[in-house]
Amino acid sequence: MGSDGSIILAFDLYGTLLSTESIAKELTNQFGAEKATTIAATWRKYQLEYTWRLNNMNQYLPFSTITQRSLHHAIAENNLELQSKTAASLMSAYDCLSTFPDVAPALQSLAKQSSITPVIFSNGTREMVSNSVNQSPDLSPYSGIFKNIVTVEEVQKFKPHPDVYYHLAAKVGKKREQMGDMWLISGNPFDIVGAKAAGMNSVWVDREAGGWADGLIEGEKGRPDLVVHGLVQLMEAIEAGKISTPDTRI
Repeated sequence: MGSDGSIILAFDLYGTLLSTESIAKELTNQFGAEKATTIAATWRKYQLEYTWRLNNMNQYLPFSTITQRSLHHAIAENNLELQSKTAASLMSAYDCLSTFPDVAPALQSLAKQSSITPVIFSNGTREMVSNSVNQSPDLSPYSGIFKNIVTVEEVQKFKPHPDVYYHLAAKVGKKREQMGDMWLISGNPFDIVGAKAAGMNSVWVDREAGGWADGLIEGEKGRPDLVVHGLVQLMEAIEAGKISTPDTRI
């Protein structure tokens, strides 16, 4: 719980609240509809892959730099050219990503939940995340709901490295032995598994309803505590008492 007794929900940003696929609209303007979806998916793939490779190499680059370099990688892989002006336009569009359709009604409901302390928890830089939260036309009306923005810059590691989850705990006033007091909300399976390995509770947002397929860690430690198909269903779970901490479980 938070210091006021509330339940801490740590929301991943990219791929959970904000849809990175929505940048395909800007890519369509630059490269046409046929290429846009492929480029967007490839860009996201290398954006994540770069973070994992840096973790393994014990190196760090700001997420904004990773995002820009993975964009160039995606463009090159699709045998296209990227002008500096176009790159700047695409990076700017990353600050205005659309939310998933279920996000707004869920956040409207969350604002009424006094027992919940919501925070943003992201790989992004503080500047990048703040821009996304405050400039996204869809998300900015709800920016005041989140009590903190926690990013990985200080620890210079990326999800799913355990240090980033311990960093989150420290930022919300928790010790390592209190990891079970927090819930990660994420649409990214690697994030779910990382949080569980660090001792957190987790809710996987399975919008495509494909079911949990990640087989890295066997048993309950390798699976989310709860699966929802959208954030409205998450709010229903909260109202039903399915989101709790060890101190409040019966």
